Amino acid sequence: MLNAYQQKQRWKYSLIAFAIVIVCGSLFYTNYLVKNIARSERTRAEVWALSMKQIISSDDNDFLPYVFAVRDSLTVPAIVVDEENNITAWKGLDSTKTYYKLPEEIKGNKGPKYDPGYFKAELEIMKSQHAPIKMKMPSIGGDKPGYSYIYYKDSFLLTQLKYFPYVQLSVIAIFLLLAYSVFSSSRRSEQDQVWVGLAKETAHQLGTPISSLLAWIELIKDKFNAEDDPLLAEMGNDVQRLEVVADRFSKIGSKPQLEPYPVYDVVKDYVDYFRIRVSNKINFEVHGDQHLIAGLNKPLFDWVIENLLKNAVNAIEDTGSIIVEISGSKTKKQVYIDVIDSGKGIPRSKFATVFQPGYTTRKRGWGLGLSLTKRMVENYHDGQIFVRDSELGKGTIFRIILKSLNND
Repeated sequence: MLNAYQQKQRWKYSLIAFAIVIVCGSLFYTNYLVKNIARSERTRAEVWALSMKQIISSDDNDFLPYVFAVRDSLTVPAIVVDEENNITAWKGLDSTKTYYKLPEEIKGNKGPKYDPGYFKAELEIMKSQHAPIKMKMPSIGGDKPGYSYIYYKDSFLLTQLKYFPYVQLSVIAIFLLLAYSVFSSSRRSEQDQVWVGLAKETAHQLGTPISSLLAWIELIKDKFNAEDDPLLAEMGNDVQRLEVVADRFSKIGSKPQLEPYPVYDVVKDYVDYFRIRVSNKINFEVHGDQHLIAGLNKPLFDWVIENLLKNAVNAIEDTGSIIVEISGSKTKKQVYIDVIDSGKGIPRSKFATVFQPGYTTRKRGWGLGLSLTKRMVENYHDGQIFVRDSELGKGTIFRIILKSLNND
C-alpha cells in the first residue's frame, strides 16, 4: 500500500504528464496551421512571380488587367533581385522608405526619403526566412534572358501565429502557478486548522484518563504499602510522560513561551529517559558544551529530541550507536545540536524530502515525525533543522541550530 508521500508524488507526476500532453498537442496543432499558411503564402508568392514575368513578356493588352490583378493580390512583402543581387522590384514594403523623390521634392527637401539600408535589412530578413523563388526572365530589347530571384517575408498573421502557442502557454503557466499557490495556501491553512483542532481535542480527551491513572497509582501505593516499588515508580514516570504528551498537543497552534534552559541538561535528561525504553543493543552518548543556553519550550523541545531519536533507532537495524553532540559559535551566537546515528543512511536526493508530510520508508509509518519536528524547531523555536550529512550504510547526522542566549 502506498504511503501518503508516494500517492502525492504519483498525482504530481500524473498532472505533469497531462500538462505535457496538452502542451505537445497545442504545439503540434499550431505547427500544422503554420505549415499550411506558409505553404499558401509561398504559392501566392510563386503566382506573383509568374504575373511579373507575364507583365514583362506579354503583348496582350486585354489580358494584362487580369495579370495586374493577380500581381496586386499578393499580401506578403516581397523583393525581386537579379543575378547580381540588385533589387529590381518590390511589393508590400514601407512606402515612406521606398519612395523616389521628384526633382522639385529634392530641391525643397520635402516628402518621404528613399532608404537603401531599409531594403538591405528587409532583404536579409527574407533570405533568412525562405528559399528564393527562381524565375527565368524573357529577353528584352535584345538582352540575353536571365534569372530573377523573388524573396518574400512571412505575413504578420503567420508571424503572430508562430509565437502564439508560447504566449498562450506562458499565460496558462502563470495562471496555473497563481491558482496552485492560492489553492495550496488555502489547503494548508485548512489542514492546519484541522490538525490544531484535532490536537487540542486529543489533549482534552487524554486529560481525564491520565488524572485517573495517577490517582490509581497512589491508591495502589497506599493499599499495598509499595511507596518504594520500582515498577510503580516507572509506571508513574510513564503516566507523567503522558501528561507531557497531552501538554504538547494542547500547545499546538499557539506560539509557545520560550524560557532559557541549559541545552545540554535538557537533551541529557531526555536521552536518559529514552535509552531505557529501547533495545540495549543501541548505545547512547551525549557530548559537548554543558554551559550553552537557548530559549526552549521544554515539552515541545523534548518532542523534537524524541522524534530524532526514534528516527535514529528505526534507521539502525540491529546494533549501533546514537550520539548527540552539543556545540556553539560565539561569533554567530548559535547553538548546534547534532544527532548522529550509525543507521542505514539517507540518499542525498532525499535530504529535503524527509521533512515533507507523508514521507516514510517504514511500511506502517505515517511520515509525520520529521515534519512536526521541523515545524516545532522553525516555527516555535525560531531555529533551523536539516540533514547535515549522510552516507548510505554508514549513518546520518541531523543538525539543529538555535539562538544562543549566552552573554560571553
